[in-house]
Amino acid sequence: MVYKEYGIMLPISPSRADRIMAFLKQALVEQPSLGPVYTAAEARGVLGETGFAGNTAPENSVIGREDLERVHAQEFIAALYEDEPDAGGLVRALLNAWELIDPQGRPNRYEPDKAVKPLQALFRTVLLQVGGTYLAARLALSGTAGKPPFCYYLGGGMHHGRYDHGAGFCLVNDIMIAARKLQAEHRATLIWVVDVDAHKGCGTAELVQFARERGELGQGSTIPDILNLSVHMARGWPLDEDAAQPGRAPCIPADVEIPIEAGAEAGYIPKLAQGLQQLEGLSGGAKPDLVMVVDGADPYEHDGLPSSGLLKLSLEQCVQRDQLIYEYLRERNLPSVWIMAGGYGERAWEPVAHFLNTLATTPNMAGNRGYFSEEGAKKYYI
Repeated sequence: MVYKEYGIMLPISPSRADRIMAFLKQALVEQPSLGPVYTAAEARGVLGETGFAGNTAPENSVIGREDLERVHAQEFIAALYEDEPDAGGLVRALLNAWELIDPQGRPNRYEPDKAVKPLQALFRTVLLQVGGTYLAARLALSGTAGKPPFCYYLGGGMHHGRYDHGAGFCLVNDIMIAARKLQAEHRATLIWVVDVDAHKGCGTAELVQFARERGELGQGSTIPDILNLSVHMARGWPLDEDAAQPGRAPCIPADVEIPIEAGAEAGYIPKLAQGLQQLEGLSGGAKPDLVMVVDGADPYEHDGLPSSGLLKLSLEQCVQRDQLIYEYLRERNLPSVWIMAGGYGERAWEPVAHFLNTLATTPNMAGNRGYFSEEGAKKYYI
């Protein structure tokens, strides 16, 4: 997603996905390929996804309004789909989600005079990202028997999207929208969310809790559930929000909450390992049908976003983190979809690229089914 096209001046490299792919192409010259490359349309064809989600879905989107309303407040979604763009609901939601106006009403990392696309057009791009997460999850669930079903989507990860508003560069929550859509389609019942982004997955925790309170999740073995783990900075945004309210994000904890203090990076991997075991224990012996890994690269010590600076993992630690999760799920033959999530600056591509490289070059990790799909810079790997 090229944010500068909308006048949004965030330190997000528009070439992140392309640089990951270029690195893998170079690194794997003499190694087994991770898999062929397909367009997003071809990926839909593989899945038999030939129609749109509904009349309200934009062109090429598999996500419709009803999918958003399953997760978010109907009044909020109605503002996003307003018939008159000049009415302001969609624009206000976008300005709020990307924090483009400061408390004094001044532009914040926002230069609309440099935009080449109207801000409202960003909503369609967001919906395509949500659709990418859903398609990636479907690809993971379609994995080959005898091999760990696995899909990596170089996009998505909007885990700060909350019930009735966006936050933290996340207009809506693609993770929950995709998960609940899969459950509604009876493709999955129990889903784990393993969130290793530097920032707490506050929106996901809120949406899980609210759905449970409505009786839609977690009320018994016959009702679907989503269990979520979040390992994140113990301080900083969003935990230091001035507007935090009890019973709302970011105060709602994940099912497994693992805060990491600044300077405590040496304990990150052991705590994550313990957290995965705890998540398994909370499942009561039931295996998840799908694991969604929110694979943020912003814990990386070379990340370019100041609010990520309280957690500084080395490149080796970032790769160890992902290898730990991958091996844990592989040993249990659990289908997993990995979502790229946070990562800022010119080196944000490095953790994902080096992790994916290990899947082809490490003997005990090689051999999983390979499949890429791309739409612009959006690509999949399973």
